[in-house]
Amino acid sequence: MPITSEILDDTVHVRIEGELTIYTVAELAGELLPQMGAAPRLELDLSQVTEMDGAGLQLLAVIQREAGIAGTALSVTGQSQAVTQALQLCRGAAS
Repeated sequence: MPITSEILDDTVHVRIEGELTIYTVAELAGELLPQMGAAPRLELDLSQVTEMDGAGLQLLAVIQREAGIAGTALSVTGQSQAVTQALQLCRGAAS
């Protein structure tokens, strides 16, 4: 899973490409979580995510929690169709 990361001004920009699934979340967590607190803001681009399952959703929840603990403002930019469908599925299950 390609992950690109760069710090510009006060923001860490992270772009995830490929699957965000049970098969990739451990690697992704290992790369993302240490970046919490590296800058006041974290921008997560999910526009190139091709598949997302429950493990991917859990990782997003962990990232959100850890960003709050670290005092990092988190924003998600770009949602692929796979991300949008996974989030809609969760919203539907919560109803």
